[in-house]
Amino acid sequence: MESVLECLPPGSRAAILRLRSLGDCVLTTPALDVLKRARPDLRLAVVVEPRFRAIFEGNPDVEEILEPEPRGLRAWGPRLSVNFHGGSRSAWLTARSGARYRAGFGHYRFQFLYNVRIPRAQEILGEERTVHTAEHLASAMFWLGAPRVEIPRAKLVVEPQRAETSLGAAGRSARATGGRACAVIHAVAATPEKAWRAEGFVAVANHLRQSGLDAVFIGGAADDLAPFREFRTVIGAPLAEIKKLLASATLFIGNDSGPAHMAAAFGLPVVVIFGESDPRIWGPWRTASEVVTAKGGIQNVGVAQVIAAAARMRVLA
Repeated sequence: MESVLECLPPGSRAAILRLRSLGDCVLTTPALDVLKRARPDLRLAVVVEPRFRAIFEGNPDVEEILEPEPRGLRAWGPRLSVNFHGGSRSAWLTARSGARYRAGFGHYRFQFLYNVRIPRAQEILGEERTVHTAEHLASAMFWLGAPRVEIPRAKLVVEPQRAETSLGAAGRSARATGGRACAVIHAVAATPEKAWRAEGFVAVANHLRQSGLDAVFIGGAADDLAPFREFRTVIGAPLAEIKKLLASATLFIGNDSGPAHMAAAFGLPVVVIFGESDPRIWGPWRTASEVVTAKGGIQNVGVAQVIAAAARMRVLA
């Protein structure tokens, strides 16, 4: 029986729906790589909310970045639409895409909207274990007909023209005074359960400073970085600028969050402090890394643990 990819005519268009969430967007890029290597002739579009557009900008696997509205998606004319988001909005976008093949995982709601139902990753990979998110998404491409290959690192690209014309605060921060190396620290998180204490990050940043490594704290426009005001901070910078900053950094330290996955995509040595999330699912993918945890929760993680992990990662920087 022919696979979906074998049924697609040469030069067909395909749309990948990944509406939001920073880490999820980053971890979608290995699946795009797998698909494009299997069928280099395919023309790929990613459907994503504008605030996460920069994650896919410059990616050589992606021809078009579309906003999540049915008219533009249908005008793209995909032969294949793959829903990686799984919510009701993305399901109906998939249905209204006009694609001959409408794919979604078998555990998604609104199964009647899909004519290609992708089984769980464990079934595709033939392994009964907890799989990483990157594996979960890439396994869909294997099911669609891509040859089984090693799943690559996530792929982020800093576009040269952006590097020269849109540096802003993040670009200035990337140029450490006197040419000193830069460690990016992301000390905030989406929920309190995922955020290590601020004074712990301050202690780690002071230790790095004493050893010759500047710390740059990053956060969104709504994040409070006041506890870190003695260090350089980048608040609310566009993702394109954060990409530039991370691409020039030496080390990343932070909570389990989207910027950690961005750092891993650039191959930075990464130290991630985990609380309730499972590192087997959300840990740094394909980069030198250490996951720091403690019994009783994230607030029980010791400063010495993080400093020791950072020291080990700096050897690899």
